[in-house]
Amino acid sequence: MWRDPGAPADSFYQVRPECTDVPKTRFRIKAGKTLSARKWHAAFTSEGYLDIGKTLSRIYRGGIHPSIRGEVWEFLLGCYDPKSTFEEREHMRQRRRAQYAVLKEECRMMFPMIGSGRFITAPVITEDGDPIRDPITLQEAQAAKELSSGGQQNGASAGYEMVKEHDKRIIQWKLSLHQIGLDVVRTDRTLVFYEKQENLARLWDILSVYAWFDKDVNYCQGMSDLCSPMIILLDDEADAFWCFQRLMRRLRGNFRCTERSVGVEVQLSNLASVTQVIDPKLHRHLETLGGGDYLFAIRMLMVLFRREFSFADSLYLWELMWALEYDPDLFLMYEDPDLAAEKSEGSKGRPKSTRQCGKFERENMKNGGKGVEAPLPISVFLVASVLKDKSTKLLTEAKGLDDVVKILNDITGNLDAKKACTGAMKLHKKYLKKAANANR
Repeated sequence: MWRDPGAPADSFYQVRPECTDVPKTRFRIKAGKTLSARKWHAAFTSEGYLDIGKTLSRIYRGGIHPSIRGEVWEFLLGCYDPKSTFEEREHMRQRRRAQYAVLKEECRMMFPMIGSGRFITAPVITEDGDPIRDPITLQEAQAAKELSSGGQQNGASAGYEMVKEHDKRIIQWKLSLHQIGLDVVRTDRTLVFYEKQENLARLWDILSVYAWFDKDVNYCQGMSDLCSPMIILLDDEADAFWCFQRLMRRLRGNFRCTERSVGVEVQLSNLASVTQVIDPKLHRHLETLGGGDYLFAIRMLMVLFRREFSFADSLYLWELMWALEYDPDLFLMYEDPDLAAEKSEGSKGRPKSTRQCGKFERENMKNGGKGVEAPLPISVFLVASVLKDKSTKLLTEAKGLDDVVKILNDITGNLDAKKACTGAMKLHKKYLKKAANANR
């Protein structure tokens, strides 16, 4: 039987011709399987209500067409409620854009290069709040200030004012700005999109504004990998910011650090627990090699496999994960947590419609995954699935942690997103079953 091989998606995310060592893209746009613009628009009623159940099924069958990916992601990440109308969403979009403009202006007042189309890679402040007078940064900041004021500089306002900062929060924020810049120039540098200075600056602006917006997390390395797709998929910078902010709502726990621990350690511990249940022999072997803390898997969890897949395939993987995990109460949980908790409390005994939930979320509901302990994210089971697939090789060839890292590095470009998600779902079912039996 003839099967449609599908059309490649590479033309939507062009790679610079000199970059020949990037992973090969496996994702294909397939008629009848991939969620097309026509099918997407047909999923809305005339008022704007979205049939999210049908949409989730289509996404899991063949992903999302790149031309509509950004607007679909806004629903998958909980930016908008499928039960809202076109008019309600437009009102919310304009309100959020205005909110972002206020945030960005607040940041620009503290550091005028924000929003100037430029960015920095050199430190501008010490930990004590003293300014660092880097000549290039001073020149760039002065140019940015003149640009924002229409070139009208006179008297006491002339020049970029470099004064000692006493506010600890502002010091911490300014300390992060050059690190964001250093990461921006390294992020997705194989893509033609980032050959343009203005796109690099947009990524720097969003991450800088987010670092000020989220005072508990600020900025951590890895966040640029998570933000980059948003500005490629969404033309409006404010829309990209809020989409990234919603993604960080899911992942910010991984980036929260204290003097005693790093947030992602919780997920690494969860990964160890899952592997111990699913493949106890492999877990014991990793412990023997000194890898019982599973730090070798930190990158996969922090940036959701961005380095293990091509750019297009990593986006495909993400949307499959989010479709599987989708909870119809997601929007309300983010927008109004108190109301969401009230609704959950009042609807006990009356479960939410499983048709509107992703398959992974359904399994959690069926197995009481919404009990006292929060259910584990699908990303943990994805990593566990990769380890399970490489179990034989790890058991026979890994004599030390360097070997473990090498074996896992070899998966880059050799993973299939759909198969990885299917494997994760199987492990999830198996884990829930074994965990339930152990608690009897």
